[in-house]
Amino acid sequence: MTIDWRYTIEQDLGILAVAGYLGPDAVHRFSGAVGWVLARGTGPVVVDLSELRGWSTEGQQAITKAAVRLAAAGRGLELASIPADGSLVPAGDGPDIPVHADLTAALAAHGAQGGGHTEHVAGHHEWRTTGWPSGDQTGE
Repeated sequence: MTIDWRYTIEQDLGILAVAGYLGPDAVHRFSGAVGWVLARGTGPVVVDLSELRGWSTEGQQAITKAAVRLAAAGRGLELASIPADGSLVPAGDGPDIPVHADLTAALAAHGAQGGGHTEHVAGHHEWRTTGWPSGDQTGE
C-alpha cells in the first residue's frame, strides 16, 4: 500500500496533502514528494494528513526526516489532522513540528484564507500524483 499526494502553493505557504497509508512501502514516495516541495516552493509547509488512513513508525520517522530536510532549506514543517489514533511524530533532535487540529486551523495560524478550493488563481500552483482525485482541476 502506498500514498498519493497533492502539493499546492498559496500565498507563500506550501500545503502537502497526503492520502493513503504512510508505512514502510510509502516512505520513498513521501520522500520524493518532499523533494518536489523543496524544488518548487518557499516558506513553511503544512502537511495535511486529513486523507491519511494511518502511519507506521517508519512513516512517522519520514515526517521527522522531512522536517529536517525542510529546516536545512530554511523552511518549517507543520502537521494538520494527524491520524485518529492520536500518535504523534516521535520527538528527537530535529526541529519542532507544530500540530494543528485541521487544515483550517493551520491556515488561520498563518493568516491564510482556507476555502478548500483549488482553482487556478494568481499565486496558486498545484501538482499531484496521478492517483490523487482531480475533480475539475488540471495539474501543472
